[in-house]
Amino acid sequence: MTTRTAYINARLLDPATGLDAPGALLVEGERIADLGPRLFADGVPEGIAVVDCGGHCLAPGLVDLRAHVGEPGFEHNETIATAGRAAAAGGITALAALPNTDPVIDDVAGLEFIARRAREERLVKIFAYAAVTRETAGSQITEFGLLAEAGAVGFTDGLHAVSDALVMRRALSYASAHGQTIFQHPEEPRLASGSMNSGEVATRLGLGGIPAAAEIIMLERDLRLVELTGGRYHAAHISTAEGVEVIRRAKAKGLAVTCDTAPPYFALTEVDVGDYRTFFKLSPPLRGEMDRRAIVAGLADGTIDAVASDHLPHDQDSKRVPFAQAAFGAVGSETLLPLTLELAHKGALPLLRALAAVTCIPAGILGLPELGRLRPGGPADLVLFDAGRPWVVEAEKLRSKSKNTCFDRRPVQGLVLRTVVDGRTVHACA
Repeated sequence: MTTRTAYINARLLDPATGLDAPGALLVEGERIADLGPRLFADGVPEGIAVVDCGGHCLAPGLVDLRAHVGEPGFEHNETIATAGRAAAAGGITALAALPNTDPVIDDVAGLEFIARRAREERLVKIFAYAAVTRETAGSQITEFGLLAEAGAVGFTDGLHAVSDALVMRRALSYASAHGQTIFQHPEEPRLASGSMNSGEVATRLGLGGIPAAAEIIMLERDLRLVELTGGRYHAAHISTAEGVEVIRRAKAKGLAVTCDTAPPYFALTEVDVGDYRTFFKLSPPLRGEMDRRAIVAGLADGTIDAVASDHLPHDQDSKRVPFAQAAFGAVGSETLLPLTLELAHKGALPLLRALAAVTCIPAGILGLPELGRLRPGGPADLVLFDAGRPWVVEAEKLRSKSKNTCFDRRPVQGLVLRTVVDGRTVHACA
């Protein structure tokens, strides 16, 4: 017998259609059966389970463009189970896993492993990128056709830029032939050998700097290759003002280009590194205040399409070392929603635009158009949240196996009350 659940007394939010209205939603089995302001106006029929949303926001579950799930090879940092629990607690119902595992996801077996483990855990939906090059070594291109058929949602070397121009040209051409997108970490590796953003703060701390030019040069080169090949290209975690402008010009030319950023780049700056705080060591690095403002402006005008968690868990031994030796990266699944809502609370973005950046837009970029929206017949992937509820991020309470957040002790607004995947509640606030 198909389970039916009515979500009543909700503020329905669907960025894909512009819906923002009080109403109700009916789930039958794994699908949304109906929704709207008049649904259940005369009461809920018998035999239907009822969830009273208490006037809180009911929206599509978040779709995370980029996260590390640990397995295989880095289970000491994260597992598919802990990554799934962290994502569910953050309102994420689907995520795309990067291929930087051990072994690297560069063959069909790797994709099948991720898919099988995600099915076993039955938490959030986990899709996977395939590597652009064998072992992400930057030289030999993988079997794009076979990997696309096996379910890869895109091709990326993840933490590593595809730095060889000829390899990138071939990758864009081959990916285009299979209707796929190349996702690039846009950072010229020889210029990115420092520890934090180049500038006064790095000089004062005596740390090697990573100039904005490392991002800009790689973007400029790649976009010339996009123009040459007609390929589809996505730039990950844009962090600089000029990087935003480069993308803006490419879009004005009509190139098939999208990009994202991550919360640290619109919520923090290089000053937050403070006294060698390694949890703030990120790749790309935190930039200056004018860069931060440009990221917000890029989100507001649509130059930056989406916001990703950039979830990169590390154990304590990787972070509690001198800054120059510390690993890059921070966890971000459980803070993605409140930090994105911060843009709406501050008036930088309308609420629906902020939610679109973490729902329907990333779903579209990944070629998963069913996800990230509320529509009859679509999957019942939902997040119920209290947009105004204040809380404080506490690293030790995060569900992720690793606790390396750069937002520890930060006051935020927006608490996930319930996360639903295919009609199943996978997280509920105690």
